[in-house]
Amino acid sequence: MTHTLPFDSVKHGARCAAVLALLALLGACASRDLTGYGVGPQAERAVLAQQANKDPAPDTPGMYLGLIDQMQSQGLYFASLAHIDAYDKQYGASPDSILLRADALRMTGQPAAAAAAYGELLKTPLATRGYRGLGLIAGAAGDFARAAQALQQAAQLAPTDAATLSDLGYARLRDGDVDGARVPLMKAAELDQSNPKIVSNLVLYLLASGDQAQALAVMNQQKLAPDVRAAIRSDAAKVAAAGRAQAHGAPAQQQSGAGGTGTRTVASAQGIEPAPRLLQRFSQ
Repeated sequence: MTHTLPFDSVKHGARCAAVLALLALLGACASRDLTGYGVGPQAERAVLAQQANKDPAPDTPGMYLGLIDQMQSQGLYFASLAHIDAYDKQYGASPDSILLRADALRMTGQPAAAAAAYGELLKTPLATRGYRGLGLIAGAAGDFARAAQALQQAAQLAPTDAATLSDLGYARLRDGDVDGARVPLMKAAELDQSNPKIVSNLVLYLLASGDQAQALAVMNQQKLAPDVRAAIRSDAAKVAAAGRAQAHGAPAQQQSGAGGTGTRTVASAQGIEPAPRLLQRFSQ
């Protein structure tokens, strides 16, 4: 059993009460099929790719951006980059097209170019997405302290965005800050009780804070698969290692390593075929 940063009795009681309330909410979602979460079948992608190659570009900027966004929702990030180039040539770059480009660059394994594109958004109405993207890139590189800083800025700009709050909580956990992860993860879980990734991050927090019984109860309610449970427990060990590193004044990412499960679950989304989405702690 992994213990990091135990709470005092007052905090422990408040946490238990909050988690018990969440268990009641999560119970309504226990029958959901978690295996269908993520990118659609390869055949569906192929059909969309063919349509994208044959269909003429829409005749309005909004329609064209909608087509590009649809491509990305199906995992066609390389194709979307080609169409973003065409969009910018025809209409000129806009914050929306820059965001689509940044996401595509990140998901195709081009973090430096993606970071530059996200940086362009920081003085636009899409600053929240810019900070969030920078946080995801930092997390993929194993720099969870920098990831937490960027995601904190994103959460301040979008305080009710459950995915960003969950990402922030996970980054703080991996940086060894179990106490600091509690509030954003609890907010995320209450805002979106049906999101499997948020649930898995909540379980990770419960394990990291020593609540084995409640962590097991949530995993059983949500019927998490054995490989997902194993991945969460592996991350819990890395959270404990990060906490020990912080206690000794060493950077937490030195304990995780470039090949560790936590970094791999984040960075896997940069390939053409991402790993199962429930094994990725960050939202994508």
